[in-house]
Amino acid sequence: MNKVMSNKWMIAFYIMPALLMVAFLIFIPLGLSAYYGLMEWDGIGAMEFIGMENYITAIQDAAFWDSALHSFLLAVFSTLSLIVYLAISMILASKIKGADILRKIYLIPMLLSSVAIAQLWIKVFNPANGMLNRALMWLGVENPPAWLANPDIVLYAIFVPILWQYAGFYILIYYAALKNIPESLIEAAKIDGATPIQIAYRIKLPLIKGIVKVTVVLAIVGSLKYFDLIYVMTNGGPNGASEVMASYMYKLAFSTNEFGYGSAIGFLLLIITLIVTVIVRKLTEDKENIQY
Repeated sequence: MNKVMSNKWMIAFYIMPALLMVAFLIFIPLGLSAYYGLMEWDGIGAMEFIGMENYITAIQDAAFWDSALHSFLLAVFSTLSLIVYLAISMILASKIKGADILRKIYLIPMLLSSVAIAQLWIKVFNPANGMLNRALMWLGVENPPAWLANPDIVLYAIFVPILWQYAGFYILIYYAALKNIPESLIEAAKIDGATPIQIAYRIKLPLIKGIVKVTVVLAIVGSLKYFDLIYVMTNGGPNGASEVMASYMYKLAFSTNEFGYGSAIGFLLLIITLIVTVIVRKLTEDKENIQY
């Protein structure tokens, strides 16, 4: 085995299938997206090279920057929601009664498709007979809002099912990390008189800091490229009030047949995501590594 692993040609042979798959599924499509962004093309006919015109137009496009703002707002809300997920995970990991059942309930949204979740919440937000407005009317609100038709609130309304959809995913990650903390550390802190809040803040949180950083990156990057649930629920409406970068790119490429311009938007989305990822990694970089 050592002889095989010391042979560079054998190492190259073993990793070649994975490299080819990554190239065909990731790098080649990215290169083609950047290339198509240099063209005026409807996706079917002949392409016309126009240089950087699509990219310049995108930078000057107010609708694109509005969609970028919406994506960043989703990233902010997703990051803040991690605090709630972490708190729930700490409660579940504290051996409370019914924790196993609650953990399974939180995972239910992960088992549903985005289309099913979108259809469910469309009915919840229905202004005439939706569950939410019926509850508000029962509480005395005379004119509850049309959640998905009001440009001022549609974006925030649609954040609710998005955050609900991924709650179980992050809770599961935090729960697994917390259960890996040796029980002896917790017991020693209790003997020293530490309160549950002190144990959570000064012992548990520092020990899973690395996992928290990973989830922050996942939440931000996932929010910047989010598409499916928003597309099904509102298609970016009304009047672009819930448009995000990915849905704007899709609309340009496949609804208005501006495939070259849509490709340029897609490549800019990649660049923005990479820049934000690097910034977040730098901001959360910590040379101190706690061992236990």
